[in-house]
Amino acid sequence: MSAFAQFKADVRVVNVLASVRDKKGAIIGDLTKDDFVLLEQGRPQAISYFSRQGELPLTLGLLVDTSMSQEHVLTAERSASLRFLDQVLRVEKDKVFVLQFDSRVLIRQTLTSDYNKLEAALTLVDTPSRSELRRGIGGGTVLFDAVDTGARVLLKDQTGRKALILLTDGVDYGSSSTVLEAIEAAQKNDTLIYSILFADRNGDNGRNVLVKLAHETGGAFYEVSKKLPIDQIYARIQEELRSQYNIGYVSDAPVKLSEFRKIQLAVKQKGLVVQARDRYWARP
Repeated sequence: MSAFAQFKADVRVVNVLASVRDKKGAIIGDLTKDDFVLLEQGRPQAISYFSRQGELPLTLGLLVDTSMSQEHVLTAERSASLRFLDQVLRVEKDKVFVLQFDSRVLIRQTLTSDYNKLEAALTLVDTPSRSELRRGIGGGTVLFDAVDTGARVLLKDQTGRKALILLTDGVDYGSSSTVLEAIEAAQKNDTLIYSILFADRNGDNGRNVLVKLAHETGGAFYEVSKKLPIDQIYARIQEELRSQYNIGYVSDAPVKLSEFRKIQLAVKQKGLVVQARDRYWARP
């Protein structure tokens, strides 16, 4: 099958994207359906659909913090992002959008498979000019609004694998959305968040927020450092996106009201760690 599991029109399949690593952090990509155990609200569920997702279409959003705190790292972010897209983007399958945020959310490029358009968009991603700052533009960091816009607006009608890559120091100032609302927007639209802490000074203030965004959506958190530069982080994300499992099931409890439901995905083999979301938005 070339897309997520779909059975009958009146049957809702819950799709869970998962990555599995060993204790050393190496990706495990050769597991089968029988290696996994899946629970919903504490009840065992039968896995109806299982596949490795590396070849399926991918829809990505690149969210770049352009507040003044990022002024000295933006060049490195742009260059690494272009190299990442050059390696990951499959013209016949994948789509990417580019969004920047400071005191406002600005969509530089809507979803496209055209690398040249993405390259042109990334060259425009920049911190506010002095003129803009004098006019009150660019003085904030609406991180949560950016995540909400990316997941709820730009990815809402997309199917298959969806992910946001968030480049920021993790500090929010001025959003109308809260971190919980941003997480819920991603969860309701089945979107993973890969958050990358990139700061030219100590980024401890934003670390917890970025860890939370990643963990609660089934994505991953990374921090740029001398030991782990941005290109290596992108290489890890690329490897993960190519080694994901998609696990689909039909809940044993019919949905009567829209609600979040707890899910637990694990593997039987000891010493392996599953990275996946822990709840989903159930709709009647």
